[in-house]
Amino acid sequence: MYTYPISPSRNLIGSQMSVKSIVQQQYSSTVDNGATNLAGLKTPPEGWLRTVRSALGMSGAEVAKRLGVTRARVTKAEHAELTGGITLKSMQAMAEAMGCRFVYAVIPSSGRIDDIITAQARKKALSLVGTTNTHMALENQKLPDDKISLEVERLTREIALERPSDFWNDK
Repeated sequence: MYTYPISPSRNLIGSQMSVKSIVQQQYSSTVDNGATNLAGLKTPPEGWLRTVRSALGMSGAEVAKRLGVTRARVTKAEHAELTGGITLKSMQAMAEAMGCRFVYAVIPSSGRIDDIITAQARKKALSLVGTTNTHMALENQKLPDDKISLEVERLTREIALERPSDFWNDK
């Protein structure tokens, strides 16, 4: 029997996971692995296209010939990369013309999907506990700070696990 990798930060209800949570866990693992592998990767000051072309010792005219475009088009693409105006399709074509592979990724800035989920759950928990504590204070039943902190942590774990339908709403 195959067992699915489960993040240590996830609590399981019983010993079964729903298909949805298994799929989500697999997606999280894919993103987290990508983030780990790309953690120190920074775009070179001249951009990837020009940097790779220079590392290969290729002229812009040689890349243009391989692409079937003008030299000016290569220069324009290299500039567009720096300004964020290049398309993914153009990046891929330019990379292939230089014998390279274009890689595109969106990764969490913290390195882990669970960090983003926990931060959102904590935001929700703080809001709920804050509202409840305000109402309790009006009735002279305010909780001590240590109890509030414990409740925020408990609610954070619960909200992160359950992810209610309004989870990503900031209201």
